[in-house]
Amino acid sequence: MSLGADKQPLGRRFLAYLQSHLRHLFASLGELWRLPLTSLLTMAVLGISLSLPTVLAVLVKNSAQVQQQWTDPTEISLFLNAGLSEQRLASLQSQLRGMEEVGRVEYLSADDSLADFKAMSQFGEALQYLDQNPLPPVLRVLPSLQYREVERLQRLKQKLSDLNGVEMARLDLEWLLQLKAMMASLSKMAWGVAILLIGAVVLVTANTIRMAITQRQDEIRVMKLVGATNGFVRRPFLYAGVWYGLSASVIAWTCVSAILIWFDGALAEFVSSYQSSFRLEGLSLSEVGAMVGTSVLLCWLGAWLSVQRHLTAIEPQ
Repeated sequence: MSLGADKQPLGRRFLAYLQSHLRHLFASLGELWRLPLTSLLTMAVLGISLSLPTVLAVLVKNSAQVQQQWTDPTEISLFLNAGLSEQRLASLQSQLRGMEEVGRVEYLSADDSLADFKAMSQFGEALQYLDQNPLPPVLRVLPSLQYREVERLQRLKQKLSDLNGVEMARLDLEWLLQLKAMMASLSKMAWGVAILLIGAVVLVTANTIRMAITQRQDEIRVMKLVGATNGFVRRPFLYAGVWYGLSASVIAWTCVSAILIWFDGALAEFVSSYQSSFRLEGLSLSEVGAMVGTSVLLCWLGAWLSVQRHLTAIEPQ
């Protein structure tokens, strides 16, 4: 006499449970291929919907690297008193190098400042008609990495301007503030678009599963009539959501890679004019995994919501 299902060994029950899920997993894939054009169009819509927030997220990640590269050269120029003694100059440089906020100090004499001005300014030749060099000696201070935020730079500038022997401290923050505002706006836009398109993915999946339930409602009534539970009937539709999520993530990854290659080519022409070799960084392995997991989770959620809403309404007459 065979044992009842509840009296079978735990290992055998787990194996039977696993086999049942595998059958539903591949059966749901077969159901999708019964209508290949409809399934592929749905997957394409889901993939494109996922690709846009992913592209924006990658651009935000790269913009942070651009911001870091552009703020790295941020320097505070300390214009020194014209009659500063050599002893005081050495003491001032030693004092600056001892500050934790300061990463590097570079000294430019008045002659060096004049040479730089001639090289960088189109009016440099006019200085040769002056009786004496009007430019003061300068200390270029490069802040440490942890002190390159705008607020910290402003405080450091004020601190350095109060040092004995410093006539004036100069720090151009206007472009840095504009860059920070632009990056913040890009990040907010990415989040807004992501929320909208995440909702679209859930709704598209839910509507697709709803139509599949409607087409199979007679089959579902028969299955319930012979004793199938809601969980058993629900399972193929949830696995269909998983297949939609996997397929959409592959399409999204393909679209994102193609768009980044196109952006990188266009960006290379722009940054080359600034003597820069910046290249866009694509999705890392962990980010691809996160995208796949998010896609599967969203599509599964859409399928679950649809099944919960419509499956309970189908009962045998």
